Amino acid sequence: MAHQAGIPSVDLSDFLSGDANKKAAFVNELGKAYEEIGFVAVRGHFLSDALSAELYNQVKSFYDMPLDIKKAYEVAGLAGQRGYTSFGKEHAKGRTVGDLKEFWQFGQWVEDGDSVKAEYPDNVSVNELPEFNKLGKEAYRRLEETGMHMLRAIAIYLGLDEFYFDDKIHNGNSILRAIHYPPITNEPQSAVRAAEHEDINLITLLMGASAEGLEVLNKQNQWVAITALPEQLVVNVGDMLQRLTNNKLKSTTHRVVNPPKEKWGTSRYSIPFFLHPKSDMKLDCLSSCISDANPLQYEPITAGAYLDERLREIGLKK
Repeated sequence: MAHQAGIPSVDLSDFLSGDANKKAAFVNELGKAYEEIGFVAVRGHFLSDALSAELYNQVKSFYDMPLDIKKAYEVAGLAGQRGYTSFGKEHAKGRTVGDLKEFWQFGQWVEDGDSVKAEYPDNVSVNELPEFNKLGKEAYRRLEETGMHMLRAIAIYLGLDEFYFDDKIHNGNSILRAIHYPPITNEPQSAVRAAEHEDINLITLLMGASAEGLEVLNKQNQWVAITALPEQLVVNVGDMLQRLTNNKLKSTTHRVVNPPKEKWGTSRYSIPFFLHPKSDMKLDCLSSCISDANPLQYEPITAGAYLDERLREIGLKK
């Protein structure tokens, strides 16, 4: 089924239906979309619109607080991986101008005694908003579960065991990022709130943003506007999955553009979930994705080393 702007639309409940034909059709539609454009709209996922709306309300309340209160939640030395990151700190790879945003990051809650817990900083609690962390964790878990099933479908499409990714993403280094693009008060240095980039992780799951602005670069080199519609998530391929599949699956370039001048006075909020594996996952290209027509494109690297490299490139790590 087509979605706006030629973004294919799939229904995860087909994959989970127990009907072999529906499951196979979902896998093929998803794989084809990820080879061709790198983005799909997904219905039948595990995040309710009600939970999404409640989380957005909490996020808005957080960003409405005075800067000195927000800055109390900015933890030095964490490269923005938990808590608050103030305005303009992050920039796109290859750029020096900071993106026009501030953000908050929730990370993994390891609750089963896994030794990987020692690798992760603790999540930061917002004392002023008792529901903020509770709703953040609930959304994180629902999106993580949705992402696990998406990766199972991808594994089948790639000819791997369906559960290939399960142990690699269990207690993975995934991030739920709540972004605020504040009102634009004077002529911006650039026409974009977030410059064109590709995501670092395996896949990104985006619930509906509070305003338009997200654009994807299609194969014809045209920028196409994307909006997550009610009851849908927009799910795209990140660079780790592109690397693992030796460019078979496409990590799509996207950006967030400034609104028309009459809407400069409005804020934009967006809450993407960046699904990461554990840091020891090898991103070496799958042998099934290497051929004479598509020779090996990348050196072996672990997910942790790759993430570290990219955090330096975007200015979050020194």
